[in-house]
Amino acid sequence: MHDSRRTRLVLSVLLVAALAMITIDYRGGDGPLHSLSSLGNDVFGPMERAASAVTGPAANLVNGSSSGAKVSALQRQNAQLRAELSQAQLSKSQSAQLSRLLQLAGRGGYRVVAANVIAAATGYEDTVTIDAGSADGIKPNETVLNGDGLVGRVVSVSSTTATVLLATDGSSTVGARMAGSGEIGSVTGMGKGLSGPDTLQLQLFDASAVLQPGQQLVTFGSVGGSPYVPGVPIGTVIRVERSANTLTRSALIRPFVSFTALGVVGVVVTPPRVNPRDAVLPPRPQASPTPTVTRTVFGTPGASPGTSGASGTQGASPGPGTATPSTGP
Repeated sequence: MHDSRRTRLVLSVLLVAALAMITIDYRGGDGPLHSLSSLGNDVFGPMERAASAVTGPAANLVNGSSSGAKVSALQRQNAQLRAELSQAQLSKSQSAQLSRLLQLAGRGGYRVVAANVIAAATGYEDTVTIDAGSADGIKPNETVLNGDGLVGRVVSVSSTTATVLLATDGSSTVGARMAGSGEIGSVTGMGKGLSGPDTLQLQLFDASAVLQPGQQLVTFGSVGGSPYVPGVPIGTVIRVERSANTLTRSALIRPFVSFTALGVVGVVVTPPRVNPRDAVLPPRPQASPTPTVTRTVFGTPGASPGTSGASGTQGASPGPGTATPSTGP
């Protein structure tokens, strides 16, 4: 087609007509031009639907990928929420242990670093690993306790963990003092597989010292508070042992700490300024009162005055329905 004035005129007319059709269709007009618009929809509609059939699966694939990513993100969020819930429950169960630890440390004047027991030795040694180390100010030969009493002492330290030798280990020896009497001795661990994991042995230095079940012990304390600070509760005497050695007296001790259920512990990084002595000990259980035995006494028919039969006592008054014999003139 040659570019001429007539050609440009025809194109201008067609352009004006197209604009008019678009305007009328937008306004919802009726008439011949609206019919032409409907005809255009009939002509181009199938083509649009065909294009949609071709491009639809690709769009759905993109949307599906987006939905899959959202599902994965939601699953990760749910897993994180479940983990946080478990941690909250664990923290709730440990909060009581931490509270008891802080109360004991406050009464004794101990400055402690709290930690969690994260591992236990599987061999013959009674040791545990805690999640605090030199970065937290912990050093070897420091006392370890919990809310009930003595746990042990630190034997090795890394930057983030520490190994604790428990008081039940066979190589552990702690200076001890009897509450009240002040008698001095030593408490040694019994080790695994001997008399049980929660039993200690006491040796008093004075063979004539009074030793009986129910007495309580605390740590005597080391020079400078290392490895043991004074006044930490150890346990209670459960049995006094007879020994041919007359120079000492020995007994079995039940510790206050449950070594099979260790959770939150505290490492004493600063010893107390004043020896707390017996101030940190738990109250001793009250002994049950001795019951009073009563006996009902009944008089025996035919017994002389002031005497009783097999079931009566001397001087008992006659019971109801019992006649008192009288003497003749």
